[in-house]
Order: sequence, then structure tokens, then C-alpha cells
Amino acid sequence: MILGRVSLILLLLWPALAQDRRIAISGTVLDPTGTPVPATAVTLRKSGGIEQTTATDHAGVFRFEPLDAGTYVVSVTRDGFVAASVPVRVGGRSPAPLRIQLKLAGVRQEITVAGEAAPVSVEAGENRDAVSLDRSMLENLPVFDQDYVAAISQFLDPGSVGAGGVTLVVDGMEQSSVGVSASAIQEVKINQNPYAAEFARPGRGRIEIITKPASARYHGTFNFLFRDYRLNARNPFAATRPEEQRRIFEGSFTGPLGQGRKMSFLITADHEEDDLQSVVFASGPAGTIRQNVANPHRNSEYSGSITRQLNDRHVVFVRGNYRFGSEQNRGAGGFVLPEAAADFEDRNGSVIYNDLWNLSPKTVNQFRISAARSAAPLRSVTNAPAIVVLDAFTGGGGQVDQKTTENHTQINEFLSGQAGRHQWKAGINVPDISRRGLTDYSNFGGVFTFSTLDDYRRGRPFSLVQQGGEGRTVFLEMVLGAFVQDEFRVSRDFSISAGLRYDWQNFAHDTNNYSPRLSFAWAVGRKRKTVLRGGGGFFYDRTGTQPLFDLKRFNGLRVRRAVVTGALSDEPLDAAGFLAVPTSLARFASGWYVPYTMQYSAGVERQIAKAAVISVSHWATRGVGLFRSRDLNAPPPPFYLARPNPAFSVLRQIESSGHLQSDALEVLFRGSLTRYFTGMAQYTLGRAWTDVPGNYAAGTRTIGINSFPADNYDLKGEWARADYDQRHRLNLLGTIRPARFLNLGIGLAANSGMPYTITTGRDDNRDGLANDRPAGVPRNSLQGPGFVELDVRWSYDWRFQKAKKDGARMTLALDAFNVTNRVNYLSYTGNLSSPFFGRAVEAKPPRRLQLSARFSF
Repeated sequence: MILGRVSLILLLLWPALAQDRRIAISGTVLDPTGTPVPATAVTLRKSGGIEQTTATDHAGVFRFEPLDAGTYVVSVTRDGFVAASVPVRVGGRSPAPLRIQLKLAGVRQEITVAGEAAPVSVEAGENRDAVSLDRSMLENLPVFDQDYVAAISQFLDPGSVGAGGVTLVVDGMEQSSVGVSASAIQEVKINQNPYAAEFARPGRGRIEIITKPASARYHGTFNFLFRDYRLNARNPFAATRPEEQRRIFEGSFTGPLGQGRKMSFLITADHEEDDLQSVVFASGPAGTIRQNVANPHRNSEYSGSITRQLNDRHVVFVRGNYRFGSEQNRGAGGFVLPEAAADFEDRNGSVIYNDLWNLSPKTVNQFRISAARSAAPLRSVTNAPAIVVLDAFTGGGGQVDQKTTENHTQINEFLSGQAGRHQWKAGINVPDISRRGLTDYSNFGGVFTFSTLDDYRRGRPFSLVQQGGEGRTVFLEMVLGAFVQDEFRVSRDFSISAGLRYDWQNFAHDTNNYSPRLSFAWAVGRKRKTVLRGGGGFFYDRTGTQPLFDLKRFNGLRVRRAVVTGALSDEPLDAAGFLAVPTSLARFASGWYVPYTMQYSAGVERQIAKAAVISVSHWATRGVGLFRSRDLNAPPPPFYLARPNPAFSVLRQIESSGHLQSDALEVLFRGSLTRYFTGMAQYTLGRAWTDVPGNYAAGTRTIGINSFPADNYDLKGEWARADYDQRHRLNLLGTIRPARFLNLGIGLAANSGMPYTITTGRDDNRDGLANDRPAGVPRNSLQGPGFVELDVRWSYDWRFQKAKKDGARMTLALDAFNVTNRVNYLSYTGNLSSPFFGRAVEAKPPRRLQLSARFSF
């Protein structure tokens, strides 16, 4: 079946392979917003007087061919922009495509050559402590499943991430997913211009992605990835090796439409077949449970776009995307038995329209709007009451039956221009106008929680949570931002960037959310190889959608939530008993406000070689008014006999009362030290303390807005190390090419451990939660294990026609993840009542091998 699909692709594309392709210099010209610039003059010169001229097509792409080996200079000129020139050396093969980003007249241009580190600069958006992966790096690094977002997420700063998780910005607009397949991604970056007023979150808390533009020439890339359990090392917690296999078919195809060369298309597709297995390692009444549970995934995503050049100054773009995914036995693994798992589906369709118009030689307007619709049902495998024995096993039914729907609209309207020494930009971005729906029947069958296995054998749960009523909730969420920013070039060696942003949310009562931003850059010395850079700003947060659903559902009328503690039976409440138990409520605290973060930094950037830069920076983050929850109706000390208001159960109050203090010293290297190595390395010495619990992993973050303290009447013990606090973090990504047949990609992550909390495993204060700690013990007092993983990729190119260096080629690659097969344990169990106290029950994956084939032309 696999060989048949590959053969069919090759057969269909063979006419394109036969095209005559020789050594060439190609690239894309972009405006300051990162949008392709059409109809732009490009000149190619070689020593000796040889000169060629061309113009970019409607996608901003240019190309010169055929060429001989030698040194060339590519020059770009266009009215209203500063002329740009970049030297290119051509050997026996075509160099990587250039990416030339112009500056409006009066401002120094930015020129980025793929695979090289640009020299230091005083421009606000050219800070060298940014992390950036261009197309060449993406293709040659060991990236698991081509998930570039996850690969670069390790460079994020957890303290800069908001309550809704990592901010993903695709082509200048916030998105929930990339929207195109992996081969259509041109660049991925973090912390570019960290204090830009254009964005709601700091640069170290957002990921920016630039996708490939459509091309006036036919180009295509097709990837096939394969993994099989026979090539993997053994999981330390599995009785037998999980019989897993994964197959990924992915690609993109672009070219012109019609004869006028004013229209082009881009089609992308990604189909993933994942026959995975989860490993259960738990303790039940009969002893240790070790079981492999089938966890198959199926994911497909398709997109198509058309770019149209209306005239020399006006380009429009339309893209459609459809995504479908499914997963069986979600949640199984670790303590969770397969009977408590759930099946999941996700369907999402979206349309994006982009309009770029050069109003004048010095003014550019960009309008962008997207509309999307999604539906995601989650169904429990078993409908029996859920059984939770803390840190021993979770069985019974899943009790997670839900369906979320969303009709979503986003709008960006930006205007940028130049006036003298000022480069300005202003606009309105509406990241969210959504009609959100939730059909929730979770916990309708009841959830029983036991402290120990002995309590389970005796049928003595310490709490029962059972819900009932009207499970359908709908509300409208609106988020709006407006900004203005100005980059002022004071002199050749000094620049200042200042901006002001305003954020508004329809459910927030405070309307004074203004956030000023300011940064500077100063080049010192005659050679201008050292730049001092600093800045700071305010950043307002958002709640995310889950708390808003809770406020709508648990209002005392829609969904009844009974929380019963004390002496209980192990049978769910009948109808009469359920109505007799007081319900729970959720509400915002009186006078709550939107949390904000203050972040400031200072550092030095030094060009240490022609294509190498090192930066040293100190970053400080202060969070004020962070969201957290508290039960105002918890039984009071010292005897915890009853709830103060017997008419209610849990009275959850969401407060703006948390704080965060985070400091980090960061050293970042980018570029090439030798002719064989190109890459980046980041070392961070950090410290983060907060009184808001929150977990951070793989680009997502669960913030304390949904968590409760151990003692609702005494919060002193909550101030402690943040859950994501790591003293040392080292991340390295790079390529090594000592010979044509030895093309290696390296990925290294080495981090110190994160903390975890010791608990008693009992509900002595009878608030329905077993997060009680021993007397006098603060949160996160225990130290978790460290983490080290080395990933390696080997690849080799076969060209179909050896005399044509830039022609069609096939790339075969072997990736080894965790090549040393180190056992990286996850956080140990801190529950004193658990049979696994002081032990880990899960670990990061062992060594895995991935085979891939890429065909491109």
C-alpha cells in the first residue's frame, strides 16, 4: 500500500521532474510586515561586468538561471523602500533561497540569508536573542513527526506564557493551529521584537510562523515518515514493548494559474495514521497493574490558497483549510485504566482572506480576516461511575462526556509607513469574536474519590461529585486590541522603539487595560559589532474559555454540582438524594480585574565571527493579579465540621490575587563557528516563584485559575517555586556537514528538575479535595528529576540528474530520538498515602527511530 502511494505520486509528477534545472539563485522579497512584494526590480551582478535583471512575481519570488560558479551580488530596488544588496557565493550547487525583507525609505534594511546569522543591528526587530529556524534548518534537524511548533517550544519562557497557553501567530495573525502542512512552513521563531505593541503577549511567550508564499513556478515537496515499535527501545514501565506504528503522508504543491502570471496556487495535505499504545502502571486491589492500551490516532488536514495580483500595488490572497482528527482511549495510561478513557473527535474548517495594498510609496495597508467553525465531541468509553483511588488507579467510567463547538472570527487591520526617521505602525486586531457552545454531561454518573486502596476495599470514599441538569451552555466571547508603535532612528548607532497597546474583553469590567512598551538599541565602537539592548513593557492576560463556561454552567440554575464529603456509601445519589444536596456555584470576585505582567530586560549582543553572534541578557518578569480559585464556603478551621452556608456546597470564587516573580540570565549563540556547524544554543539560569499553581509542558500551560489552595483560609504556604521552575536549561539545535554523505542534525535538551508537592492524600479539612499538606510544609517542597535528551538526524540527497544541481531530488533520512536511551522519569509521586510515594510511574519515551523520505522539485 505504501509503495503504491509513493509510486503514484512519482508517476503523476514525472513531467515536472523532467524540466531542465541548472544552478540558480532564487529568493523572496518581503515588505516590513513579512508580506511578499510583487513587481519589484531585482538585479544580479558578477565580477567582470556580467549583469541580469528580473522582477518578482505576484508572490514576491525571483530566480536567475542558468549560472556558473562564482561570487554574485543580488540587488533589490523599489520605490518607497531602501535598496537592498546581498552577496551570494555559488559553488557546485544552487545556494539556499534568499529571504530579503525590505525597510521603508529612511530606515536601514534587514537582509537575512538562510542558514547564516545576520550581523548585529540597532533595529527593534533584529534582536539577536531571538530564536529562529529557517526552511533549511527545519529540513535538516531531528524533528519528531515534523512538529516544528513542539520542537521550538523548548526555547519558550514559561513565565511569559498567558493563562490561555502559548500564543501562536501565523503570518501576523493569532491562530489556534498552523493551518498548513509542515513542508509549507518557511520559518519559525520566538522572541522576535519582544516588546512590540502589535502583540498581546511578550516575545518569549509566543511562537511566530511564516508560511511559504505561492510561487509563479511549479514546486513541490512530498514527505513520508515511518516509525515501528521494532525499531524502538523498551519502555521501562511496560511489561511488553508496545506494538506501535506511525505513518505520515505530507506535502505541498505550488505553481501559476492561467497565462498572465498574475495568479498562483498553493495546495498542502497532511494525513497521519498513528497506531499508538499507552502504558498503564498502577496499583489495584489485586496488586500492580501493567497493561498496554491501544491509543490509535487519525489526523488529516488539507489547505488550498490562491494569490491574485490585482495591479503593481495591490495583492489579495484567499486560503481554505479543513482538519479532521480522532483518538481512541484518550486519557488511558499511568494510573488511568482503559475503562476510564474516552474517544475524541475534532473537526475544524476555516477561510482566510488577506488584502495587501501599497497606498503610496511610503504607506502600506494590510487587512486580514478569518472565519472558522469547529466541533469536538468527547465520549466516555464506559458510562459507569468513576472510581479514583488517589495515586493508585482510576477506573470505572470516564465521566467526561462533552461536546464543544465554536464559530470563530478574527480580524487584523494594520497601517504602516515611514516619515523621516520614523518607522510607524498602527492597527486594530480582533483575535476573538466567538460563539462558543458546550454540551456537558460529565460527572452525571458520579465520581467517587478514595484516599487509599484500603478505603476502596472497605467502600469508604471521602468525596462524591455528581452533576445534573441542563448541560447545554452558549455564550459570546469578544477580545479586541488596538495599538500604535513608532521606531525612531535617532542616529546611525542608536534607535528607540515606543508603543502603546489597549486590550478589551467583553466579560471584563475593567476598561483601563493600557500597556506601554519601550525598547532601545545602541551600537558601541567604531566597528559596530556590539549592541547594547534593553526594554520593558506591560502585558495583559486573558482568562481562557473554560472558566467562562464554568461561570455560565454553575450559576445555581443550569447545572447542579453536588459535592458530598464525610461518611458516604459507594453508590451514586438517586434523584431525590441528588436534589436534596446543596449545589455548587462559580463566580468572579467583586472588583476582579484582568491580570497583567511586567517584563523588562537588558543585554549585550556581540558579533564574534562573520556569521556568528552571541547575546547575554537578563530577563525579569513580575505578574500582578494573577487568576486563581478559592472555595469561600469551605469548612473553617480548626475543626472543619460544616460549611458556613449550608444552602450551598462549593462556592468557587475566581480572584485576581496571585503573584509571580521570575528572573533569568540567558546566553544565546546563533550562527556558524566553523564551515561545518550551523545552529543555535541557549543556556538559561533561572528562578521563578509564585502562589499560583500551574503546569507547563510541550507548549501548553494549565494555569491556577482552575486550581484551589490546600487551605482556603491560609494562603501563606502557596508562595513557593513555580511548578515549571527549573534552575538550569540548555537547548541546542544545529547541523553538521563535514562531507556530502554526512549531513547530520543535532538536537540536545538538558534541564534540571522541576519541583513537586508532598500531600497527605487525605481530605482532613473536608473541602472535597485531597490536596492537604503536612503541617508547615509549603507547596513544591520536593525536587523532581532532571532531563537529558539527545536527538540525531542523518540524511542524504539523491539527485535524479547529477548534472542539474538544482533539479528534483530524493532525500532519505534516519532520525534517532533519545539516542542514548536515557530514562527520563516524570515527576515523582508526592502522596504519602500512595503505594508509589517517592517513585515515578511514568517516563519520557525511550529511544525511537524514525525513517523518512522526501521528494522535492
